[in-house]
Amino acid sequence: MTKNDYIEKITQNLEHLTKDELKDVSILTTAQLGVRSKFAERQQLEHEIANLTPQLQQQALPVVPECVGEFVSGDENELSKADRIAYLLKSVQGDSYYLTEELPGDGTITVDEGQELYNWAICQHHETILKLWNGYQVEKPQLFYLREKNTNYYLNKSKNNGLELVPNPYFDEDNQFTKQEIDSMDTGSYEQIEVTE
Repeated sequence: MTKNDYIEKITQNLEHLTKDELKDVSILTTAQLGVRSKFAERQQLEHEIANLTPQLQQQALPVVPECVGEFVSGDENELSKADRIAYLLKSVQGDSYYLTEELPGDGTITVDEGQELYNWAICQHHETILKLWNGYQVEKPQLFYLREKNTNYYLNKSKNNGLELVPNPYFDEDNQFTKQEIDSMDTGSYEQIEVTE
């Protein structure tokens, strides 16, 4: 059946309907058009979302060291988030005063924390620092087990907060060492074994 034949058949059928039946057909046709319109809107939205998803993934939250995450999310009564980000922005420009003198001087952070924050900030772009306002991800520190090279014993953290060498280590979080911990210890005869998950 062609399109014109179909239209003619519908027209003939409509001529036999009463006013109330024509009104019902009109209501149903309007409802059907509304459903089609909503369906088309939904398809358009799904298409737009699919197109935006890669862009949003490219705008992922910046990954920052733990010290930066702790600094930015610090006590708002002590120092506002805006001020903390402003101090990092000043550091991007090479101004070390706030992070290495002022804030350690008033006890907000330690001298070591200030230096660590400054060292990170001077390697960043302004855009990265500004993105911290909307959130960030804290990078996981690399962890290691320490094995004594001569005996093949492992360095474990004992229950009394000391360190001990054991032949069969407990491979758990309590016996993993960060690079920072290792650097603060004398580990000349220890092999660093990277923790893999």
